[in-house]
Amino acid sequence: MIAPRVLLINPNGTDSTGHDMAAIASDAVPSVCFDPVSTPGMAPVITTPETLDEAAAHVAARDIPDDVHGVIVAAFGDPGLMALRRRLACPVVGIAEASMLRAAEGGARFSVATTTPALVGRIEQTAQRYGVADQMLPVRLTEGAPLPLMQDPELLRQAMLRAVLSCVEDGAERVIIGGGPLARVARLLIAESPVPLIEPVPEAARRIADLISGR
Repeated sequence: MIAPRVLLINPNGTDSTGHDMAAIASDAVPSVCFDPVSTPGMAPVITTPETLDEAAAHVAARDIPDDVHGVIVAAFGDPGLMALRRRLACPVVGIAEASMLRAAEGGARFSVATTTPALVGRIEQTAQRYGVADQMLPVRLTEGAPLPLMQDPELLRQAMLRAVLSCVEDGAERVIIGGGPLARVARLLIAESPVPLIEPVPEAARRIADLISGR
């Protein structure tokens, strides 16, 4: 049996990030082939509403091969998701969508830990779009500028752990690690978090696999 092929669109311009996310998606759902594609010319990390909007335009206009069985939009704001969904017959899933719906299951209170202060408003709007804003507690942020932090894996891990613990102090029962490029550090934090961590990329992988199979 041929494995379903899912296009994993990485809306930033870093090929290595796309390949990392595809590998993590494959670990979650080995029965699906996740094919990463990046967005040339985009910033290595989406940190502002302007770059998120630019990413949305690129994603919305992207040519999608006819032989794919599904598409994942692998940036936490789900840029271009609705536009792709309107024009494609196959399932289209966003990593924010999948993780927020999973975090909110059973009426749980959840929060998002992330590195991008300029995108907090967009994260809140995303929660509203998916009908889970009433369950989401305040977004908690790492300290310092996002780009230098992302270049030091250990400092990033420490900073993200502090943000996760702040979410827990607020009363979060689950915490989403909010960002496609944070997929690797999310794995490192699972054992250190006192509450379940929600990893957006594996959640999107499982959701798209369920949609493809009709579950």
